[in-house]
Amino acid sequence: MSASPTERWSVRPEGSNWGDFGPDDQVGRLNLITPERRKAAAAEVREGIAFCLSLPLDCPRHVELHPRRKPPELGHFLRGEDPTLNYPMARVTPGQDDVVCDDKALLSLQFSTQWDSLCHIGALHDGHGDGTCAATYYNGYRANEHVVGPVDYLRGDEARSGPYGARALGIETMAETGLQGRGVMIDLFAHVGLERVAVGYDRLMTILAADGIEVETGDVLCFRTGFDRALLARYDDPHVAFDQQRCAGLDGADENLRRWIDNSGVAALVSDNEAVEILPPTSVPDGHGTHIPLHHLCLFKLGIPLGELFLLSDLADWLRAHGRSRFLFTAPPLRLPGAVGSPVTGVGTV
Repeated sequence: MSASPTERWSVRPEGSNWGDFGPDDQVGRLNLITPERRKAAAAEVREGIAFCLSLPLDCPRHVELHPRRKPPELGHFLRGEDPTLNYPMARVTPGQDDVVCDDKALLSLQFSTQWDSLCHIGALHDGHGDGTCAATYYNGYRANEHVVGPVDYLRGDEARSGPYGARALGIETMAETGLQGRGVMIDLFAHVGLERVAVGYDRLMTILAADGIEVETGDVLCFRTGFDRALLARYDDPHVAFDQQRCAGLDGADENLRRWIDNSGVAALVSDNEAVEILPPTSVPDGHGTHIPLHHLCLFKLGIPLGELFLLSDLADWLRAHGRSRFLFTAPPLRLPGAVGSPVTGVGTV
């Protein structure tokens, strides 16, 4: 496939795949999960055992990973002045035996197990080679036109009228794909333990070879670090020792690793840690450029969704005990138009 310039851009970022899936593509490498790849994924189901791949929606509890992101707040609806919890319908129509509960929640969409949409991270980019950089997202979609917020920061904090949200690249575009494919478990924990290790290309290749793992086009790579169980231990007991920095992650600063991710044809990256990559990165040349290199590569350049804080350890242990690494991965986000991230209740089936 060749690049297809659009009115949004005529010069795509170096190393990007903009236009390769069409001028108006909004799902990036999820296009590689074809019907054939889904059938191959389904063939990995042999035992019919399903593993939940999501933390409780209010986890992390007793841990502040992102101060701006808050746990869910549950509430209930009213029928007049009456709360609709254990509400006897006989109060409305005498003689009815029904009892009703009806509630609501205020959510931070990226608090717990989550997907980053392709407009979660963008970059300043000169899309027409005229020396003018604009806040831009995957495939040239632009801030304040396709992703609208209340303030235009590049025009002197100019206020913008609503409605706000993603008019392109929203999380609903990912949900519409079904987001089901073949998962490949890469058990970093089994090789480096619960330690702060930046896994670059060389170490990753050693791990893949040791575990006999083959990665194919359209696969969803799942990186188990053990951080999920550390979070759950603190979730159950606030007195349990916890070190937010103590877990492995991919070394986004490793150019060879970034090149491998590009060439591998993987459709999505998932981890049980909070960012997939180690943050801050192991190096930032001259202090300039992106400080989230893997997010920049995957979300902005290649259209590879990132899943964070997934619950992977239970499935990883089962797969290792049975000499397997592949499974059916099912994890669509909420089909919430305009959102830039989403909680997810994923399932791994073996």
